[in-house]
Amino acid sequence: MSLSSDLTIAQLNPDGSVPVPQAPDAAANAAAEALQREAQFEALKAQVEGLQEILAKPLNDILAEHDKFKEMAAAWDSFGAMWMLSQRAMRRVAMDLAAPQGVSEDEVVARALAYANQVLNTEDEDLGGTIAPAQLAHIARHKAFLRKQFR
Repeated sequence: MSLSSDLTIAQLNPDGSVPVPQAPDAAANAAAEALQREAQFEALKAQVEGLQEILAKPLNDILAEHDKFKEMAAAWDSFGAMWMLSQRAMRRVAMDLAAPQGVSEDEVVARALAYANQVLNTEDEDLGGTIAPAQLAHIARHKAFLRKQFR
């Protein structure tokens, strides 16, 4: 490399000041920033296209989808209420049956947790046939979450 290849003759600005030279990697940084801006532009373009697709639908179609979602949410809410009520009722039955036998509430809860952990930690455990295969499959899909709940 010769000395002359590193020298640059600066052209004065119109006001007579000397311009500050750019770093050698400034061009590479500018190119990287341009690529990043292009990627952001593409992402925004895709987002706008998605919104335009939604807005292109007739309002009655959009409202019909909204109503379906509200119906599904209401059905899940009802199911949750039914499940909670049945769990509370079964807990009461378990406590009523345990009391005359001298089994404490803590012992009933400990047994229930032990059974739940058996299902979560043993392959194909169905608690003596009380859990259907479809229910076991559903439990299997949520094992990571359920294990946190039944510690």
